[in-house]
Amino acid sequence: MRNTNVKKLVLASLMAALTCVATMVIEIPSPANGYVNLGDCVVLLSGWLLGPWYGAAAAGIGSMMADIFAGYAYYAPGTLVIKGLMGLVAAVISRIFGKKMPKVAVLVSGIAAEVLMVVGYFIYAAAFLQYGAAGAAASVPGNLMQGVFAVIAATVLMGVFRRTKLQEHLI
Repeated sequence: MRNTNVKKLVLASLMAALTCVATMVIEIPSPANGYVNLGDCVVLLSGWLLGPWYGAAAAGIGSMMADIFAGYAYYAPGTLVIKGLMGLVAAVISRIFGKKMPKVAVLVSGIAAEVLMVVGYFIYAAAFLQYGAAGAAASVPGNLMQGVFAVIAATVLMGVFRRTKLQEHLI
């Protein structure tokens, strides 16, 4: 029992670091507001591979650290909550539907988590950063592009993990 908890803690730390690096280093130009990154891809994978609690912690902490290191500390509190909830939602939904329809569960949970991200950042920008609804709406197209990219990339990677049986050794 104890070794399992240590293993999950180490893997969650690794996924948090990978989330931070994937967010900051891997930037792909996007026509809708700058660029997209692989950070959300790792956020989804954290939830799917580590489960709700460790996945949420890895997703939230890694993404928050990327905001801090990149000079966007004012987004860090919102990012911690939003990305943590994304990892939690991805894990819970995929576990509910995963036994009967694993491919559909991954896709549906990824979409639900990314919708949460778009709505979460809209609310955070409008209410907490006081950008107002119009100012917050400006980030929606870029966040949607980020979400679509993340769901596609994470779904493909999860399929690879399943074929290689790597997932069985992680949890």
